[in-house]
Amino acid sequence: MRVSRLVRQAQNGNKEALLQLIMADQDAYYRLAYTYMGNEHDAMDAMEDMIVTLYEKIDQLQKREAFYSWSKTILVNRCRAMLRKNGKFTPLEDEQDAVAYELMAENPYLGTEAEMDMKTLLSHLNAHQREAIELRYVHDFPYQTIADMTGAPLGTIKSRISQGIEKLKVIIGGDRYESD
Repeated sequence: MRVSRLVRQAQNGNKEALLQLIMADQDAYYRLAYTYMGNEHDAMDAMEDMIVTLYEKIDQLQKREAFYSWSKTILVNRCRAMLRKNGKFTPLEDEQDAVAYELMAENPYLGTEAEMDMKTLLSHLNAHQREAIELRYVHDFPYQTIADMTGAPLGTIKSRISQGIEKLKVIIGGDRYESD
């Protein structure tokens, strides 16, 4: 109820209402931006771009209660645009997937669980799988929200997550735990 009221006020030009909406979920925005950008400075730049876009387009939001989903989609799009501009967002192709499989064959993670580094593990996935898994398990977004944010069909998101998890299982020797 409060979100809907603040969105209505923001749509009527109340900058303070928009600021209240953003500040109420600022940590989630930052974590999401940081996941994409990888450093504080770029994450803050992406958030600034998102805020400007929200201010300019708040009148286009039709379902007021969907503000947070809508704004996080804008943030993801801003991050992706900034990464593309800097040449850092390049989805991996099939030949790069083959390199990831070679890395899995070497299986450097057969040591103790303490030696595993999540970032390193996720780096073995292609960009789409890594993005979907991070949005699902780091940011706890529902599948449909991830699909909306990335512009990919729901089935594709579920497939990316499933395939990514299977790759991670191979890397860490996950099948050995299924008998427990």
